[in-house]
Amino acid sequence: MEKTILLTAGGTGGHLFPAQALAGELAARGFVVELATDERADRYGQSFPARKIHIVSSETVRGKSPVALARTAFALARGFFQSLVILRRLKPRVVVGFGGYPTFPPMMAARVLGIPTILHEQNAVMGRANRMLARFVTGIAQSFAETRLAEPFAAKAGHTGNPVRPAVIEDAKTSYDPPSLDKSFRLLVFGGSQGARFFSEMIPDALAELDPTLRQRLALVQQCRPEDIDRVRARYDELGVDVSLAPFFVDMPARIALSHLVICRSGASSVAELSVIGRPSILVPLPHALDQDQSANAEVLEEAGGAWCIPQADLTARRMAKELAELMDDPDRLIAAANAAHTQGRPDAVKRLADLVEHVAGGGKASVY
Repeated sequence: MEKTILLTAGGTGGHLFPAQALAGELAARGFVVELATDERADRYGQSFPARKIHIVSSETVRGKSPVALARTAFALARGFFQSLVILRRLKPRVVVGFGGYPTFPPMMAARVLGIPTILHEQNAVMGRANRMLARFVTGIAQSFAETRLAEPFAAKAGHTGNPVRPAVIEDAKTSYDPPSLDKSFRLLVFGGSQGARFFSEMIPDALAELDPTLRQRLALVQQCRPEDIDRVRARYDELGVDVSLAPFFVDMPARIALSHLVICRSGASSVAELSVIGRPSILVPLPHALDQDQSANAEVLEEAGGAWCIPQADLTARRMAKELAELMDDPDRLIAAANAAHTQGRPDAVKRLADLVEHVAGGGKASVY
């Protein structure tokens, strides 16, 4: 009889990357893994190690109007019935959810069918969808030792860490190469699906403020939205900056490992990968988030000494230029931050989470881990 596990996650990298890591580990242990997600997963789905990917209807709550609420309720209800059909056919041992509204229909369908469920929370603040699901699930795995808004569910929660992809584990073997005056300074800038435009507008202005001798040392890799690339490239050409631009880098872990400094948002996967690989960063949390989860993620790394967190509202081009100039001329400070970031990494997170899933799949209680 097949040992099947259904993973379910929102269709963004932040949700799918830890699910992808777990899928690979479970497959290596002899489980058959399938994935339920939404249509956004097309960008990552080809590399997801699942036997089959199921697209399930879902919708985020967008506003409080009756029409918006009805649209969300209808989409989730449709996804729930789709999930019932999938689960009755697959008969999975466990359903593991990684957050986002696409997890809601499969997790609730699993509860109705009496299938054990495990919820993984990536952020230092439990998300809205996970908070709604938390009371119904068998167990909760947390990325951070302390997770805000998860206190009511502490009896069935434990700290596993945030699983990272095998490529991250492999690239973490690359030791930090400190910058020097006679070498290029390798700067990596990425913003995720919601942050690239801000950096595309601010970073060129910041580099224009840099002393020309520092600017000439830069070897910049930057993520940009497709519609912004030509404009941003033209600006860097004017400044004489050596730059590589792309909407998405499939080898992002390797690029993090080669960097002297990273500037990015502080989504859970980004913070986990920076920690496991051990690279210093300037973190700019996504503003206006309802629960300020990215700010909480960044605070953990900053308090450890592995990053510098700057709210977007406080970040001008001039300030970024000042921060960059100081760090480019202070390799000892960067080395210390790289080492501090590395202390926060949990490279064994995927094995710890897989141990929990295997334990529950065998009939064990989620509290025993």
